[in-house]
Amino acid sequence: MPENVLSVRIAGGDSDDEVLRSFARWLEEEPEIRRHAVTTWSAAVPGAGEMGGALDVVKLVLDSGFQMANFALAYTAWRSTRSDAPAVTVSRGDLRITLDSSDAEVVARLLRELEEARPER
Repeated sequence: MPENVLSVRIAGGDSDDEVLRSFARWLEEEPEIRRHAVTTWSAAVPGAGEMGGALDVVKLVLDSGFQMANFALAYTAWRSTRSDAPAVTVSRGDLRITLDSSDAEVVARLLRELEEARPER
């Protein structure tokens, strides 16, 4: 996966896709995210005999002005609006972290790891 792409999945993968859709819409409404990333939604490839259509992953293609802190703020704000928010797994390159906290400091620390995975410019 290119390192200028963040992939977001519901941790465990077997969750109502409406939760991931909610987070994707939240990201799309954040001006700083919208300005510096293109958000796409991907459906899981259905197996034999399965119907397709479930949202599996949200991808953000990042430009050079993208700030991981804006993603952290969007995530914590979204999570605070949901009483049942599941953990989400965010990947960048080979690095994968799971966010399961509303604590802004914890989220910021974890996302700094993703920021450090950013390719050298």
